[in-house]
Amino acid sequence: MKIFPLRLKPDEDLKQGLKSFASQENIKAGFIITAIGSLKQAKIRFANQENSTLLTDKFEILALNGTIATTGVHLHIAISDQQGKTIGGHLDFGCIIYTTAEIVLGISEEYAFLRTPDEQTGYYELEIVRQ
Repeated sequence: MKIFPLRLKPDEDLKQGLKSFASQENIKAGFIITAIGSLKQAKIRFANQENSTLLTDKFEILALNGTIATTGVHLHIAISDQQGKTIGGHLDFGCIIYTTAEIVLGISEEYAFLRTPDEQTGYYELEIVRQ
């Protein structure tokens, strides 16, 4: 396993930053080890919803989990507002960094993560390929 530390700066898009990093580093099978930081805007798709919700406030990033590869990024995020209320869901483009996002990625060199259509779910789902 390889470790990649990454810091995204103010006004960067969290998902786009991770997607760009995956492309730049040619990541085939990555995953989030840890992530903290803050957002000044969040765009999250909640469970069983077709569209994402835009939240405009300051938020702390409490958790970020999921898989990252050049073939796709699938991440879930948990954030808290100024009163400590926690909310989470599917990370979308439009989560804009407020002060920082400090992220550590793990990379497996034994696998490749693909995103292929799944007939049962109707979504592009994770396909794991041993290298």
